[in-house]
Amino acid sequence: MKNLYNILVLITILFTSNFVKSQDDILSKINEIGTLEQKVMMPMRDGVRLATDIYIPKTNQKVPIIFSRTPYNFNSWGDGEEKNRTHQRAYEALKKGYAYVVQNERGRYFSEGEWDILGTPLTDGYDAFSWMSEQSWSNGKIGTLGCSSTAEWQMAVAALDHPSHAAMVPQGFGAGVGRVGDFFEQGNWYRGGVEQLLFSTWLYGVEHDKFKPRIPEGATQEDLIRISRFYDLAPENPTVDWSESIKHLPLQDLLKNVGGKKEIFDKMIVRKPNDKDWYNGGLYHDNMDFGVPSFWFVSWYDVATTPNIALFNHVRDNSVDQYVNDNQYLIIAPTLHCGFTRATENTIVGERSVGDARLNYDEQIYDWFDLMLKGKKNDFKKNTPRVQYYTMGSNKWQNSEVWPPENTEMTTFYLSSNGSANTMYGNGKLTTVKRKIQNKSDSFLYDPMDPVTSYGGGVCCMGNAVKGGAFDQQEIETRDDVLVYTSEPLNNGFEVTGFINSTIYLSSDVKDTDITIKLIDVYPDGTAYNIDETIQRVRYREGYEKEVFMESGKVYKVDLSQMSTSNYFKKNHRIRIEISSSNFPRFARNLNTGGDNFNESKGLIARNTIHHSKKYPSSITLPIVK
Repeated sequence: MKNLYNILVLITILFTSNFVKSQDDILSKINEIGTLEQKVMMPMRDGVRLATDIYIPKTNQKVPIIFSRTPYNFNSWGDGEEKNRTHQRAYEALKKGYAYVVQNERGRYFSEGEWDILGTPLTDGYDAFSWMSEQSWSNGKIGTLGCSSTAEWQMAVAALDHPSHAAMVPQGFGAGVGRVGDFFEQGNWYRGGVEQLLFSTWLYGVEHDKFKPRIPEGATQEDLIRISRFYDLAPENPTVDWSESIKHLPLQDLLKNVGGKKEIFDKMIVRKPNDKDWYNGGLYHDNMDFGVPSFWFVSWYDVATTPNIALFNHVRDNSVDQYVNDNQYLIIAPTLHCGFTRATENTIVGERSVGDARLNYDEQIYDWFDLMLKGKKNDFKKNTPRVQYYTMGSNKWQNSEVWPPENTEMTTFYLSSNGSANTMYGNGKLTTVKRKIQNKSDSFLYDPMDPVTSYGGGVCCMGNAVKGGAFDQQEIETRDDVLVYTSEPLNNGFEVTGFINSTIYLSSDVKDTDITIKLIDVYPDGTAYNIDETIQRVRYREGYEKEVFMESGKVYKVDLSQMSTSNYFKKNHRIRIEISSSNFPRFARNLNTGGDNFNESKGLIARNTIHHSKKYPSSITLPIVK
């Protein structure tokens, strides 16, 4: 036992010393080519100061700035990957002639004020741009860069059109999108009017308690640097088994049940999709202008793929500034949330290999910044397609001038069965011939206390509750509350690239329920990989401004929010969709009562019926490349 203890101590010492050495190495490299100012307290217009680290290249020339604002911890001492990554990003920027500025959002770590996810004042971004552009070493051009929470604030600030905000590279940015077109995601809080539970687990891990230790107001930069060597103000929460804890009801007590900080969650969980408070914070909505050239990064297996692409299209078509319209570019990678640089020669997403999905991301990003921030006459526009997207199945990068590509044809597949599409062993079929629809219906019982389990998909930040990516869905398809509709084996392979529409005709014996749909690529050996999925709360079938409940026995048309993909279905593969009423815990369960849902603990079992006939042609429409 003593020997084991000694071995563990030795491993710890070696790991720590190696990490410190790597930290020292990168800092040494930074000091050779630049200077680092730490804990600069940048003032906002209301007097709140935001903790900022500034890396400046050693040069007599004024330089452009790459700016990253984040809720995450980048304190430069101690352990942690984020701190080392910050130094590495800064070093790369310095080598290429940029200043690199990283700042904590208000209320985070050493930044003053109160933090509010999705509610940070837009003026913070604007004030930061003004301060940076006025520095003696700045050339007045600022580009913003970041993924996820480090990207989400960029869109709404872009609507303010600060004269120095010259370019953006937002990656995995769905949490900053409020309303765009038919999507009322409100920062990924909703999909189709259903709560996405990722924020429950994410807030538990990152939210600082209102009773946290605080640095006294007015602390000097010298004091802050000294203190930060010993205290990084990062909370360390007890581990939670989210695979079990996320089942707790009522939903509004989810964080309270695990001893989490619940102030922000409590406030947001009661908001409905069109609550006015969604429009008072840091979200971008499509009634706002957009003033910044942008290079957007999206993933096929992310929480907001389709709304993110929809925002790219919206900005490109609707900015009042033609220069901004003409300078929008998009990359869609076959990865998980913020997993762009993790592609390898054999990229595995979940369980599925999608081949060599590598791309020269960093080279393209710096060419973009060189063009927009330095005015460098390079070949970015000549070499960079408007849209670069990866097609899974054929496993190759492709490009297009528009999204979806012009050479697609919307092809409708109709649901059909002999009245028993339940499970993969049922008789559910997909047909492109409307006259072949069998005038039947398929029913299943949806019990909120025994929901269909989420297995893969576009997820983020859910701990051990859900893994993201493509997984074999056959076990899920043995459940009687999952309807399965499958095409015949394909005589010829074809590519599906673009937005996917689905219309389902439903009747139920409850006032409200959900419809879920999942698109599947079925291999000849039966392996069934999920491609994309979505959900719709039926009370919002006529829009998110009102709730319209069902009457028992009546048939209702439900248009689900769009899915999207680029996937090549090979010869002898089959196309499949799953229909159910739950996909938990990615999405909150509908308790079927017609009540508020978030404050309820008991549900009703719903008998839901999917209709398919000439009168009620339930269908999915795929964009097939000609």
